[in-house]
Amino acid sequence: MRGRSEHYQIEPHLSRFTVRAFATGLLSAAGHNPTIAIRDFSGEADFSPEDLGKAALTLRINAGSLAVTDDVSERDRREMERTMREEVLESARYPEILFHSSNVSGSKAGEGQYSLNLRGDLSLHGTTNSQVVPAQVIVNGDTLRAHGEFTVRQTAYGIKPVSVAGGTLKLKDDLKCAFDIVARKR
Repeated sequence: MRGRSEHYQIEPHLSRFTVRAFATGLLSAAGHNPTIAIRDFSGEADFSPEDLGKAALTLRINAGSLAVTDDVSERDRREMERTMREEVLESARYPEILFHSSNVSGSKAGEGQYSLNLRGDLSLHGTTNSQVVPAQVIVNGDTLRAHGEFTVRQTAYGIKPVSVAGGTLKLKDDLKCAFDIVARKR
């Protein structure tokens, strides 16, 4: 059936989603640029190669599932994760991060390959803003794979970037999010 969207379910155990923060300030040269893995997320996608505008994505992230993946001491890891959950994300108060696309545009980039721009609402820390997520999509049989990067500005969501050592070392406002998502047709 021409133009019909296929429904896909994200396979979190086959997917990867990370967030990278960058240090700034007087001591940033000695600072740490932490990489954070999103461990618990789910979602679904609709995709029609004949009508890319019918594509859609909904992604749900458990805000308490973010974990530091860098090679740091266990004590430092626990402190970084506690700060992230309790002071930055306030995951007890805002347990879910949600992205829901509202408009998708793109073009075919090759056989079974597509370049897409997903515009939608990102709800984070009790605030919802428009977010564009560029993605390279490959469809092969019953599998859809999407990868890409986008930037989230913490202050746009009412989050104050973390600052330590009297402000001589702090994290930049912009976070770099990277994903490699695998989904299967349902």
